[in-house]
Amino acid sequence: MTRKDFRSNCSIGRTLDIVGDRWTLLIVRDLMWHGKHTFGAIQNSAERVPTNILADRLKRLEEWGLVRREAYQERPIRYGYDLTEAGRSLEPLLLEIMAWGHDRLGGGRYDPTTGKSWDAEG
Repeated sequence: MTRKDFRSNCSIGRTLDIVGDRWTLLIVRDLMWHGKHTFGAIQNSAERVPTNILADRLKRLEEWGLVRREAYQERPIRYGYDLTEAGRSLEPLLLEIMAWGHDRLGGGRYDPTTGKSWDAEG
């Protein structure tokens, strides 16, 4: 996607063109907080991203400079994925979305205001 490919001149619309689908921010979440840096690890998340969608979203994130891909195995070639500085800059957005969902949709695994997770509470 290039600048001319955006559907809108609105900055919200343009941002949603990149990260506004069901899967992309979950992939960013896994890379940022869950220590998942391989295709298989991301695919094994609870949401079970279909392989074709995961491959497409990782490619898109890489094209936009939000993710970098690096080979960690030669035969067969396998890649690891890490967020770039631009990708990490999405963290405040993820925290706000998480807080909104926690407050209005019955909680979740982690409370962004207290920093407590249900895993830690036993």
